[in-house]
Amino acid sequence: MTLTVAYHSGTRHDITSGKHRVVTDQPLEDGGQDAGMSPVELFVGSLASCVGYFVGRYCDRHQISTKGLSVEAEWTMAEQPYRVGQITLAIHLPHRITAAQTERLLKVAHGCTVHQSLAVPAGVAIELNPHHRGEKPS
Repeated sequence: MTLTVAYHSGTRHDITSGKHRVVTDQPLEDGGQDAGMSPVELFVGSLASCVGYFVGRYCDRHQISTKGLSVEAEWTMAEQPYRVGQITLAIHLPHRITAAQTERLLKVAHGCTVHQSLAVPAGVAIELNPHHRGEKPS
């Protein structure tokens, strides 16, 4: 699977995957134009939307209404190295469900692909110009 991140201008980047495009930028106070979510907001949003998707699928399979379903995310930053240190997700399901359903729904939420990718970290390789090795710079 691949996607492309292209520099647009200033602190803005455009992410393209298939027919979809997302803009990331920095807030005004960090020198950006606030044209889109920051990469950290997008990162946390990816986790929250993945949990929302998994919870919604569980609800659909068990005839639990998804009306009003939402996921709220809060996070704090950590130092050395500077990173997202803690993420807290609050799943809002305005309908009463049983204790057994609650337990199962939380297990399903923890099983979302993005959460699992954080729990069992993926390897990350970063290369510079991998297709131009050995070529002289122009």
